Amino acid sequence: MLAVSSALLPGLREALGAAGVAMAATFLAFGAAVQEAGLSPGWALLACWGIYGMPGQLVLVQAAATGWSGGLGAAVMGAVAVNARFLPMAVSLAPVLATGQRRRLLPAVPFIAITPWAAAMRSLPAIERSLRIGWFVGFGLTSWLVAGSAALSGFYIGGALGPEARAALLFVNPLYYALLLTADLDKPAPRRAVLCGAAAAGLAVLLPAAMALLAAGLLGGSAAFLLGRRRAAR
Repeated sequence: MLAVSSALLPGLREALGAAGVAMAATFLAFGAAVQEAGLSPGWALLACWGIYGMPGQLVLVQAAATGWSGGLGAAVMGAVAVNARFLPMAVSLAPVLATGQRRRLLPAVPFIAITPWAAAMRSLPAIERSLRIGWFVGFGLTSWLVAGSAALSGFYIGGALGPEARAALLFVNPLYYALLLTADLDKPAPRRAVLCGAAAAGLAVLLPAAMALLAAGLLGGSAAFLLGRRRAAR
């Protein structure tokens, strides 16, 4: 029990810092959006904890608010598509968490999302390998609970938030992630990611809205990856 606590508690404490504040702000706005769409607080909590990815949650909120006019299947597929980024996150995180026993990775799977992933990729290399899964579960579980609590709070105080405030709160967590990348600009990989992403962002203006962001991310991320491979080959 002592060993488990020593692994969980550092992750828990870090999740209650700046990451927790950013996540709480974003999910507060999500709860307000659910309330505005005329859905229930239980729906907000289920969407939050069941999907645990803001883009996918917002796709379902929009679909539900329009009476599922495009069909339930289309809404679900849309949510799956926008949360497909979890797959490369899991692929990059698995070697960092690996301990030689694959089944030990299972408790970490539900908590793979942008904030836990970003924090883990920064912090875990400095943590003893045997404690990394415990750290990640502690961070992820705390973030998960913060997100649910904030979504419920946002639902009940949503009427006090104007549309501008809700929109601003939704961008707090992406801004936090951007600041994490900025803090690592002295390292080659984050620097490549930021520069290639910025260069590809122009596609968001040139392409149709339905595919612009996805195409820009795919092009920028692929370019950063290939540049990294080329640098490693040298």
